[in-house]
Amino acid sequence: MIRKGLPGGSFKPLTEESVRMVHKTAMRIIEEVGFEVNSETALGLFEGSGARVDRESRRVCLPQNRVMELIDMAPSEIRLCGQDEKHDILLGGQRVYAGTGGTALYVYHPDTGEKKPATLEDLKRIARLVDGLDNIHFFLLPTYPNELAPERVDVNRFFAGLDNTTKHVMGGVYTIDGVKQVIRMAETVAGSAERLRQRPLISMIACSISPLKMDGTYGDLLVPIAKSGIPVACPAEPLCGATSPVTLAGNLTIQTVDSLMGVMLAQIINPGAPVILGSVATSTDLTDLKYLAGSVEMGLLNAAGAQMAQFYKLPFYATGGMTDSKVLDAQSGYESAITGLLCALAGANFIHDAAGLMEFAMTVCYEKYVIDNEILGMVMRAVEGIKVNDDTLAFDLIKQVGPGGNFVAAKHTRRFMRSEHYQPSLSDRDSRDEWEAKGGKTTWERASQRVEEIIANHDYSLPAPVRQQVLSEITGIVG
Repeated sequence: MIRKGLPGGSFKPLTEESVRMVHKTAMRIIEEVGFEVNSETALGLFEGSGARVDRESRRVCLPQNRVMELIDMAPSEIRLCGQDEKHDILLGGQRVYAGTGGTALYVYHPDTGEKKPATLEDLKRIARLVDGLDNIHFFLLPTYPNELAPERVDVNRFFAGLDNTTKHVMGGVYTIDGVKQVIRMAETVAGSAERLRQRPLISMIACSISPLKMDGTYGDLLVPIAKSGIPVACPAEPLCGATSPVTLAGNLTIQTVDSLMGVMLAQIINPGAPVILGSVATSTDLTDLKYLAGSVEMGLLNAAGAQMAQFYKLPFYATGGMTDSKVLDAQSGYESAITGLLCALAGANFIHDAAGLMEFAMTVCYEKYVIDNEILGMVMRAVEGIKVNDDTLAFDLIKQVGPGGNFVAAKHTRRFMRSEHYQPSLSDRDSRDEWEAKGGKTTWERASQRVEEIIANHDYSLPAPVRQQVLSEITGIVG
């Protein structure tokens, strides 16, 4: 049973008063402190929209009423589509979806204990693997093809996604030409520019830099993305005690302002542009200033970020499900599960990085995608909660069976046994004797077997005429 788009919101790390306090402080920062904009184009757009701009410091300030006007222009729901409609996802409210993330530079191989630079072939194989994992709802391009020249990365990463999975494809972009080429590619796959706007098969990411800074490159990149109407996530990555105050409330406030910068710019460029509030907020190891991907505080911060997005009525791109572990061990499992679960229960819409990532988000592992698919199945079952009605309370059945009876043979049991209880595809529930008779395989060994089965049986690629058209019209693709 596939569970996705279920309403979360049962976990609320912030009270309503706390949400209002974070909002008020964020508005004061935007109005009184401002933020730095290093894109000349973006700076001019803010200035033309009524912002107070100090050209010398490149500082932009906006009054609260103007900030809220711009936020209110953004759609509260965004549909991200797959090439197969069954993979469409509707972001907004407290609906929960989870998927991959990146961009990792390495692939870890647990059979040898080695990690190797990620290649374009790895990206294609991961796309095929994810296509066969039901609890991973979207494909955010997770690796960087190290062998490619930088100017060829954008088109090849998105082509690898579109050509190997029918799920929605999101990715970061690196050049304006790459943005234009990728959009043109997606229009060809969709059938036309208009059909792509109606059913966006791709979406993009334009990051801010914490604290309170819009990068020149990403500010420039956001302009053509927003103009095109392609959905765009605007995440920020404040680190407690490094690029934000060490307190979680201070970090959340910085994250809110940093992401709202992108939301506001997108609406100035194209009122009504589909934009997603985003967070990669986490804690810092203050002994050496390392970024931490598996801390429980990351889960709390992104869960709180979901509440802020719900307050602003914006879709939310959250981060959860990673680990700082270097191998597939207990740490890898509990860090991934806890952070992903907190985000999902809070109603985060688009939980990226929720499958495959490890080692401070620098590395992916094929087997971990399969393990995380199992974790996400359990997470989504927790989001679903407990349904209480006359049928599930089963009074008549309890009365019929009575004291000392059993419910094994009841029709009620057969009717609910699969939908009421998560059915694992990877977990071992055999007795020790049965487990040993099957080879006594560890979790990652069973996952490795699933990896090979899924990739070997994968048979999707773009329809031949469309594929050939893309290859002939878009330069730089490694076919």
